[in-house]
Amino acid sequence: MVQIMVRPFALLPFGLLLASFGAAQDSSSPDQSADPPVESERWNLFYQATSIGDMHDGFPAAYSGPQSLSNHVEHEVSLTTTLFFGLRLTKSTAFYFNPEIAGGRGFSGTDGIANAPNGEIPRITTATPKPYIARAYFQQDFGFGDATETVKSDVNQLGGFRPAMRYTIYFGRFTVTDFFDNNRYSHDPRSQFMTWGTMYNGAWDYPADTRGYTWGWVHEFHTPHWSVRYGSAAEPRVANGISFDRRLFRDRGDLWEGEYDWTVGQHAGAVRLLGFALHTDSGRYAEALRVARQTGATPDVAAVHKPGTTKYGTGLSFDQELTPEVGVFGRWGWNDGKTESFAFTAIDRLYEGGVSVNGRRWHRDADTVATALTGSGISGVHRAYLAAGGLDFLIGDGRLDHYGPEYVWETYYNARVRPGLFVAIDAQRVTNPAYNQDRGPVWIGSLRVHIEFGKDAFVRKP
Repeated sequence: MVQIMVRPFALLPFGLLLASFGAAQDSSSPDQSADPPVESERWNLFYQATSIGDMHDGFPAAYSGPQSLSNHVEHEVSLTTTLFFGLRLTKSTAFYFNPEIAGGRGFSGTDGIANAPNGEIPRITTATPKPYIARAYFQQDFGFGDATETVKSDVNQLGGFRPAMRYTIYFGRFTVTDFFDNNRYSHDPRSQFMTWGTMYNGAWDYPADTRGYTWGWVHEFHTPHWSVRYGSAAEPRVANGISFDRRLFRDRGDLWEGEYDWTVGQHAGAVRLLGFALHTDSGRYAEALRVARQTGATPDVAAVHKPGTTKYGTGLSFDQELTPEVGVFGRWGWNDGKTESFAFTAIDRLYEGGVSVNGRRWHRDADTVATALTGSGISGVHRAYLAAGGLDFLIGDGRLDHYGPEYVWETYYNARVRPGLFVAIDAQRVTNPAYNQDRGPVWIGSLRVHIEFGKDAFVRKP
């Protein structure tokens, strides 16, 4: 454990130096206001760096396969660093640009657990940090009526005001999780839960490259109490690929979501209903099994790709503040389970619930302690495919003699050490990794170091 505790700091000497001069920036929801603020931000700039050190223990395993989690002790470290730049082009038009550097490696090459433990490394397998463009997109508002709502300066959010009732188009490069499947208590692995199927809906095989980003557009109609949105985004050419399929009229991800927000006794809550249809050049598990029976070979879903194959599903998300210090949340997800796991992870069924507690009671207002239990499952034909020796892009034990849902219980404490510098301790217990009762359970411990700060812009009316 000593090595894990030291290496994240070793990766961030420059970031920690900057943090000593930075000021913390607290995220908050827009406040409704009948009158616009006196000034609107012309531009803003924020920075973040996050390093996570992970270690899992040795665990019993009756057998292992080519994409199993190694059953001996492993430790890995990830690093991301991001610059967030926002520019107001007109009163209703903004542009956001996020260059990013990411590096690190997941356990066993990021294989062996469907609800993988570190959301900061979605399948990046090189330890060497590499630069790329995470986001570069435009935001265009069309307002209805005179009512406005105040928006505070934040990451990819210019301070000022926006119409309280509006139609907005976002287009360019982004991650669709910026706009869909939001949750107040579980949506950001840099400050909240780290596991993939807890930070987002794991049954939603959302369109993205291997780093989690895509190109597309999102249309949103927003009112003070409800909103609806539709998005269409590029899918990778191959499962877990870095390049995109340009045949967008045939292969793309289509997404829909409705959201309703409420307040009960001054305690905010929200519910979101998600739907998706993902069109990819991918395969179906039943077809892979049929070909394997005819040839006597091991089933391979990547060998039975057909253009325009569709995976569809739905998801539900809610969060509710109970007191100023305590909130609860949950998710449920389902997809058809017939089609190859392609862009996110190998989960067909998902259910989760958790509690998040603010540290105000013990005079640590910026601290959070939270716990959640996430259960994941797969369809019958998906189960048969793995039992016959088939592989998904991140799980596959060579066989599956005794299927069981994969359960991940995660608990973390996130502490603000000083303004802009946060340190979190995270513990996870994984039961039936990769849905296999003959392997595990596995204990995973993590230490996360996160810095964030922003320089307030010189603001004036655009």
